[in-house]
Amino acid sequence: MQLDNESPNLGEVIELKATIFALRDELESAQFKRESAVQKAIQRSADEIQQLKSTATGLRYELENLKFEKDAAVQKAIQRSADEIQQLKSTATGLRDELESLKFEKDAAVQQAIQRSASEIKQLKQLAQGLREELEHSKDQS
Repeated sequence: MQLDNESPNLGEVIELKATIFALRDELESAQFKRESAVQKAIQRSADEIQQLKSTATGLRYELENLKFEKDAAVQKAIQRSADEIQQLKSTATGLRDELESLKFEKDAAVQQAIQRSASEIKQLKQLAQGLREELEHSKDQS
């Protein structure tokens, strides 16, 4: 029978089938490894994205805190300046009042001095007039 020569050997068929199964298993294993690597890469990317989001959130929070602190410091500086301005205005008003009071006192003292001088001049004139009259009266009697 010629059939045996033309048909492949049964051992060869079994060997080919085993090779096919081995290659199929190896292909499935490679696909599984590839899918596993893709999943790991996706997971690493998701983890990195989450870490970056957390970092961004933390930085945003820190930036908002710094802005709040800066605004608070500015408000505090403005308040200190306003307080100092108010104190300086009060001091200026007090000094102006004191200056006006001293000027009034000086004017009053000058007026009193003028009045005393006028009174003294009047007394001296009266004394001089009285002495003149007394002198003329004594000349007339002599």
